[in-house]
Amino acid sequence: MNKRVALYARVSTDKQTCENQLTELRLITERMGYTIVQEFIDEGISGVKARRPALDLMMKMATQRKFDMVMCWSIDRLGRSLQNLIELLNQLESLKVDLFFHQQAIDTSTPMGKMMFSILGALGAYERELIRERVIAGLQTAKSRGVKLGRPTKMNDGMKNAIQLLRSKGMGIKKIAKELQIGIGTVYSIL
Repeated sequence: MNKRVALYARVSTDKQTCENQLTELRLITERMGYTIVQEFIDEGISGVKARRPALDLMMKMATQRKFDMVMCWSIDRLGRSLQNLIELLNQLESLKVDLFFHQQAIDTSTPMGKMMFSILGALGAYERELIRERVIAGLQTAKSRGVKLGRPTKMNDGMKNAIQLLRSKGMGIKKIAKELQIGIGTVYSIL
């Protein structure tokens, strides 16, 4: 079967080029008899940045079923983190789009490739659970030390007096809230 593939390449700085990644991927697609539908290139974009225009366009085209497989030079070119990589994999898998990573020799169109990504998915879930546990432990520690959590409040005796004074002068609730730059609910709770 002639697979339609999308090539994805990324480099972190403007001083680098994606050409080495793309050259190798083009040779592989030719050797495998695949057809390149489009090349998606994010140059000068760090992997930690949320916005990667070429990746976003590629994911949009994946929903339109423009290709059957995404080919990347390496896992770290696609995902910012293990969790992000698993999210991308799940999105592509739900669209019946396979992934191929040259450096790791992973091809999700094969049983071995699917197994590798299942293991990565389990590691991603484990990583999320560890992070969650650390956050909860940190919050509990902070509370036990008397740290007040949440957004700092503007409410003090002066603010309470200002609310009551403005209300006694006949000002409406909404106007008081706007004047003092506080929420309407806060005004109601003080009155």
